[in-house]
Amino acid sequence: MAYLPCGVYHERYRQEHAWWQTRFVRAKMGLLAALLLVFPLTTNPYLVSVANIVGYTILSALGVQLLIGVCGQITLGHAAFIAVGGYATAIGMLQYGLPYPVSLLVGAVLAGLWSVLFGLPSARVKGFYLIMTTMAAQFVTVDFIITQYVSRIGGRGHYFSLPPGTVTIGPWVIDSDLKAYYLMIALVVGSIAALANLLRTRVGRAWVAIRDNDIAAQTMGVNIVRYKLLAFFVAGVLGGIAGAFWISSLYFVSPEHFTLGWSLWLVGVVLIGGIGSLQGVVFGSLFVTLTLEALGFAVSGLRDLFPTLPDKFLYVKEGAFGLAIVFFLLYEPRGLAYRWQQMKNYFNLWPFAY
Repeated sequence: MAYLPCGVYHERYRQEHAWWQTRFVRAKMGLLAALLLVFPLTTNPYLVSVANIVGYTILSALGVQLLIGVCGQITLGHAAFIAVGGYATAIGMLQYGLPYPVSLLVGAVLAGLWSVLFGLPSARVKGFYLIMTTMAAQFVTVDFIITQYVSRIGGRGHYFSLPPGTVTIGPWVIDSDLKAYYLMIALVVGSIAALANLLRTRVGRAWVAIRDNDIAAQTMGVNIVRYKLLAFFVAGVLGGIAGAFWISSLYFVSPEHFTLGWSLWLVGVVLIGGIGSLQGVVFGSLFVTLTLEALGFAVSGLRDLFPTLPDKFLYVKEGAFGLAIVFFLLYEPRGLAYRWQQMKNYFNLWPFAY
């Protein structure tokens, strides 16, 4: 019973609501938590910085997964909301002297409200037209407002550079990749837990109903406009949190960090990880980040044979990412999360075939 969840053994309603049903699963999650806490203390700074990039990608892709995978609202402008969170956090600390946690909350809420503004057309349009609307958010926010007007409120041109020691949480100064790593773990775990709980409520069920058939959902009494806008707000908040973390990790923010390419990149992460799965966001972020890091090492190793290859790494990276998306769409359209579930089912049933 501790290993395989077989039979009916719940004695209280509370047990049915538990995330982890057996002692074996709870032990695995405890071991995973211990490994995450010990990891930066036993490895080199480079791997810690890579882990921070993975965490940033997870935080950025959670909102995309919510909109596309859960609510069925296609978005190609999520980087704009990440930019709002990042710049609002930087301005709050530099111009108004707000503590980092307060600036993070303000940036997240502003990103959510800004996302709702561009989510309003979802009440009337969907599909290709909604894609155009979300792309407009990218161009208006990053290419126009930030690039043209942020310099008037204290930026150097259109970017911000934070002085050392600016990002603090109480007495804790986040001034290294190691400290940023633990902040990343807290934000990722908190965001995933909050979103997972939200998906288990009537709100989550309404989002799934809208994704599957919005007309049927409206017929059953679901206020599709309200729930669509709520999905955009929550996705924007998650994007704002990602932008605020990027500030704490890099101590620098620039429009080049929030291009349309990053929005497309996040959609690819969701496709590779698995549409509609929070686990898929984690798997997709790990796969994409680690694959590109390995590709960078491979390109460096081929420098002697192809001297110009490192200079064209950007094109190699984008080409490899595109090929990965095509491969998963053709051979594993349900993503890495589905493959992980199949592997777990195999070991749970072993040595039997079914």
